[in-house]
Amino acid sequence: MAEVRYAEASRAYPGTPPVVAVDSLELTVADGEFLVLVGPSGSGKTTALRMLAGLEEVTSGHITIGGRDVTHVPPRDRDIAMVFQSYALYPHMTVAQNMGFALKLRGMPKETIAERVTEAARLLDLEKYLDRKPKALSGGQRQRVAMGRAIVREPSVFLMDEPLSNLDAKLRVETRANIAALQSRLGTTTVYVTHDQVEAMTMGHRVAVLKDAVLQQCDTPRTLYERPTNVFVAGFIGSPAMNLYTVPVDEHGARLGDLVVPVRRDAAAGLATVTVGVRPEALCLVGADEDGFKLAVELVEELGADAYVHGRARLADEEQRVVVRVDPRDPPAIGQTVRIGVRDHGEVHLFHPDSGERLHS
Repeated sequence: MAEVRYAEASRAYPGTPPVVAVDSLELTVADGEFLVLVGPSGSGKTTALRMLAGLEEVTSGHITIGGRDVTHVPPRDRDIAMVFQSYALYPHMTVAQNMGFALKLRGMPKETIAERVTEAARLLDLEKYLDRKPKALSGGQRQRVAMGRAIVREPSVFLMDEPLSNLDAKLRVETRANIAALQSRLGTTTVYVTHDQVEAMTMGHRVAVLKDAVLQQCDTPRTLYERPTNVFVAGFIGSPAMNLYTVPVDEHGARLGDLVVPVRRDAAAGLATVTVGVRPEALCLVGADEDGFKLAVELVEELGADAYVHGRARLADEEQRVVVRVDPRDPPAIGQTVRIGVRDHGEVHLFHPDSGERLHS
């Protein structure tokens, strides 16, 4: 078993007051799971990964791998392999030598090293590059060599720190699919750090969202998207981002300009306002006689299969930016004023206006 557990694990740097990089992280990664840590810069995701690797001190709490407390165990004795953002390949060594170097340092027999390197090269489609030096490889091939170097060690846990950041957009899409397929085939517990929420949503079995050193929510990509626990997760997960507005609420519901969204009375009891969240695909163009609000179109993004309209509408007595997904075959024009409605009121999210926590509705 290679279950990973952070038990109220924290990392604080000395100072007055101390700078808390990870605050009481309580998180379990199941054996064989692919878990992604995601969040903006400074959220603590890389620090959390480095704590697991033994590269950052755990100042309180503890971390276990496979039930063994590794909080104060040196990195080399944790049975982990790490893939960094930089490839960190030795330029004077061939691909095969780079991949097998850690095994050579362990004193393994040459036959065993060659066998493991050949198998990893087969998995990563690197067999024809084994005699080349890193300078003769593309960025994507170098990253696969870095992956191979981790695979040959046959660790209990893979740790990956933004391994695709140096690749171009097309290669990133291709490589993330390869990594996800490879992890599924190997079944090795994997903790993967990224700032790219699209990457997180397409790769992870579960995604842990961090903000300001605190875990906000950890769940499947679908649950994060459909039931975000607070305003931060709602706005961070999804591209384009969810539309979020703090608007008045009364016995009829929440008021988005002329549009009234029904709200259960007990969900908004005692509140004069609520924060309403609605994703671009939950909005639609409606006729002049239908429930909705006016939107002045400022930008139309035509992306082939999708089109997004960006504009301004008067909501809660002030101008607000709104993004709507529309039919790409017949989008409105810039400068046009259109009417926007909600496809399904069940797709509207409600949050507390002060705490930002989800209101059950």
